[in-house]
Amino acid sequence: MASGRTIDRLPMLRWLVRAGSILACIGLWQLASSLHVHLGIVTFRNVPPPTEVVQSAIVLLKSPKLFAHISSSLWRVFAGYGAAVVIGIAFGFAIGRSRAASDLLLPPLELLRPIPAVAWIPLSILMFPSSELSMIYITFIGALFPIILNTVHGVANIDRRLVASARSLGGTPVAILREIVLPGAAPSIVTGLAIGIGTSWFCLVTAEMISGQFGIGYYTWEAYTLQNYADIIVGMLVIGLLGMGSSWLLTTLGHYLMPWRHPAVAR
Repeated sequence: MASGRTIDRLPMLRWLVRAGSILACIGLWQLASSLHVHLGIVTFRNVPPPTEVVQSAIVLLKSPKLFAHISSSLWRVFAGYGAAVVIGIAFGFAIGRSRAASDLLLPPLELLRPIPAVAWIPLSILMFPSSELSMIYITFIGALFPIILNTVHGVANIDRRLVASARSLGGTPVAILREIVLPGAAPSIVTGLAIGIGTSWFCLVTAEMISGQFGIGYYTWEAYTLQNYADIIVGMLVIGLLGMGSSWLLTTLGHYLMPWRHPAVAR
């Protein structure tokens, strides 16, 4: 009975620890900002305290521009991310299953992969006549490479004995792909999708620096240029919440579609 009660209390205890961790970080932030702490290499002299950020967040929540900012950012992120999912998984399967495709596609992809999203801005402006397409392209680039590399990793690490066994039993290439390769590679693909959506949000501020009148990234950058420092943190927190929610949806969907997979580390 005692062990059962301990197990029942454990989730509540974990949530209390997590809430306490967040409150401790906010408390340290408030203390450092209020006292204008200066540590030599880093200073909190110009960092607004959480109380000012809350006031700015309330102003944004009451603003008629809030919906336009969030809907513009969601459209750009998910348009770029959707294109990256289609192309990334297709390229990942091709590279993972075919040596010829690997020789043809992997070298240029490895050459382009280390280029940061901000370096693509001038070229994207030249490539696309529309600034909207330029911003979508930046979020696309951010998500593309994690999805490709994780798909390649998942497909290339399929046990060859399973494929050989299925082939010896008369399995067609389509059946092998559907029954063995796809289920085996699915965990890596879902990991790549979760990383990709995070990097898409990461690239959003960079993308919305190009142009635009709306978007959370544009709101954050505009706050910096106008020296509304509390609004910068509000924009960052909104991007963080949207990114965290997107990643949570993807991982939850992955757990639902892959009941055979049990992560070693509990969340």
